[in-house]
Amino acid sequence: MTTALQTALLLLTLLQVKHVLADFFLQSPRMLAKRAVYVHWGRVEHAGLHAILSFLSLIVIGAPLVFSFALSMLEWIVHYHIDWAKGRYSEHKQHGPTDAGYWRAFGLDQLMHQLTYVAMLWAWATYAI
Repeated sequence: MTTALQTALLLLTLLQVKHVLADFFLQSPRMLAKRAVYVHWGRVEHAGLHAILSFLSLIVIGAPLVFSFALSMLEWIVHYHIDWAKGRYSEHKQHGPTDAGYWRAFGLDQLMHQLTYVAMLWAWATYAI
């Protein structure tokens, strides 16, 4: 196994761990409130937490500082909008955890975040190594 592949797998693992921490363990009530409101400080903080943890993940694998910062800021923007779209859809449909539509929206939200990490790995492999 090449060093680049090992590093890519490490980065993917770090991004997965940070995702679980930021999405399921470190969300405050303010981050979880008013998910359908476009400009919402709780969502800014939540997406910012993801960006900070992604930045640290990139630094751990030795990615350049400016690259790590820029990619993390892009993730902040993307994460913010993925969560807002899910919140808006869920509120519009008034789906709760007992509705199949809630779980479809949740699954699509998680898929979009995972595809973001694939894009981040691509960017790292293309521009940072």
